Amino acid sequence: MKLIKQITGYNVAIILLLLLGSCGAKRAVATGEVDANLTAKKVIQQHYQNQLNFTTLTAKVKIDYSKGDESQGVSVSLRMKKDDAILLSAPFGMFKALITPDRVSFYNKLENEYFDGDFEYLSKLLGTEMDFNKVQNLLVGDAILDLKQDKYQVQLVENTYKLTPKQQKALYEIFFYLKPNTFKIAKQEVKQSIKNRKLDMRYTYQDVASKVLPSTVDILVLEGQEKTTINLEYKNVELGKSVNFPYKIPTGFKEISL
Repeated sequence: MKLIKQITGYNVAIILLLLLGSCGAKRAVATGEVDANLTAKKVIQQHYQNQLNFTTLTAKVKIDYSKGDESQGVSVSLRMKKDDAILLSAPFGMFKALITPDRVSFYNKLENEYFDGDFEYLSKLLGTEMDFNKVQNLLVGDAILDLKQDKYQVQLVENTYKLTPKQQKALYEIFFYLKPNTFKIAKQEVKQSIKNRKLDMRYTYQDVASKVLPSTVDILVLEGQEKTTINLEYKNVELGKSVNFPYKIPTGFKEISL
């Protein structure tokens, strides 16, 4: 249960952004080969043509966490309703988090504390404006930004299509690596040189009932000399199941100021 005590601050944001699973009988998705003739525009078109179409998702997610000399693991349940809500809960309700289009909230019974606010916290942590749609895109293996709004150049890197904005943002640099067979995200990378921070997210996928869903997510967070890794593995996942989102902050808890 020590991991639950670590689920505060920056680590909360990472875990909230990167929980997803798959459903039914599973098999790995074939790798495929890149096509040197594809333009950046065509790669982006294929990415959006292969977006996951779903209504609800439930899963058990195993989280392995490592920071410095400490290494812990915990399993949580995940419920997700497209465009509406994301809920995750640790065993016995010791930790719960709820994300909706206008709210980010979580509480920790071990520390008797809670946070209840908007997406400003996540936006500051990642160096880019966040909202529910962007979080949702990350969860299903889609690009965090709308790739149709900017111009990109494409390179073939390690059997992926690497998309780089022709003009990077002032506060951060972002890179997208897309798989050649599904055009889903293989890796998303955000660099904030001014703050000496890097966020690296790597995905593997599985084919479930003809739908391509993330199977694992490996997260690396570098902040100065500090290194944090979070590895996610998804089990017992179902799509289209009826879900609800029970969530209430216990009375008497101390509010976290971020």
